[in-house]
Amino acid sequence: MKFGIIFANTGHLAEPAVATEFAKAAERLGFESLWASQHVVIPADYTSPCPYTHNGRMPGGDDASIPDPLVWLGYIAAATDTIRLATGTIIVPLLNPVVLAKQLATLDYLSGGRLEFGVGLGWMKEEFEALGTPFEDRGQRTEEYISAMRALWTHPVASHHGKYINFDNCILRPAPAQQSIPIHIGGNSVATARRAGSYGDGFLPMTRDIGVLKSLSTEMRKAATAADRDLDDIEVTVTTTLVGRNALPEIDILQNLGVTRMLVPAGLFLDDPVAGLQKYHANVVVPFNGR
Repeated sequence: MKFGIIFANTGHLAEPAVATEFAKAAERLGFESLWASQHVVIPADYTSPCPYTHNGRMPGGDDASIPDPLVWLGYIAAATDTIRLATGTIIVPLLNPVVLAKQLATLDYLSGGRLEFGVGLGWMKEEFEALGTPFEDRGQRTEEYISAMRALWTHPVASHHGKYINFDNCILRPAPAQQSIPIHIGGNSVATARRAGSYGDGFLPMTRDIGVLKSLSTEMRKAATAADRDLDDIEVTVTTTLVGRNALPEIDILQNLGVTRMLVPAGLFLDDPVAGLQKYHANVVVPFNGR
């Protein structure tokens, strides 16, 4: 089981000195990855319900500091050597895919091939409106954008013709250090699970409900089988908020479901980020790996 930290660029970890100290500590302790989240803006009067909280509001508060994930990860890349650098998640339909492909390829190249690309569709309609982007077709838009970005990363000269983006004979350099940047499809819907099975390198369901996870995993596996894909090629990454030895039984269950990576929310460590990270490592990671 791999252990990573999600929402690693939020709250106190938005501060430069704290961020680098935290990232170095995570790498030193053997955490596998840091996942940086994204919101471009938070409209103050939004009414769209957040699907990942009980009260429907932004985790951490509407005015929480959330640095741009690619800029934050680039800053962290310069301070670390081996830890994986991940987006968890970038709201792909909000952004120009050609520009985004360039940014991601550059970060992967400069970090020595350490990037994991977590993809989200977005849930806040008001944020889409603020950026002048349609909200209703974000699923189709995301699928096409991913196809276009992969073409730019993997073809010496790339072309793409679709409903939302068109280009001919384009060269993108530097190419990623990896053959292609791994793409993790994030979300809790059946459609998301099917997308992950059909063309994702990973599935990132944002749920701790075992029943929901089982159902989504089944849909992902069905889609992978229909696409004639090897299930071993699709990583499953989930989050946990359990700490101490009471986390171990849940991790066992998740591992038996095919989960290969656990992400711990950085919010659990905000009082003292490095000390909290060390405590989690001693109480959960070491006991789990030592059994």
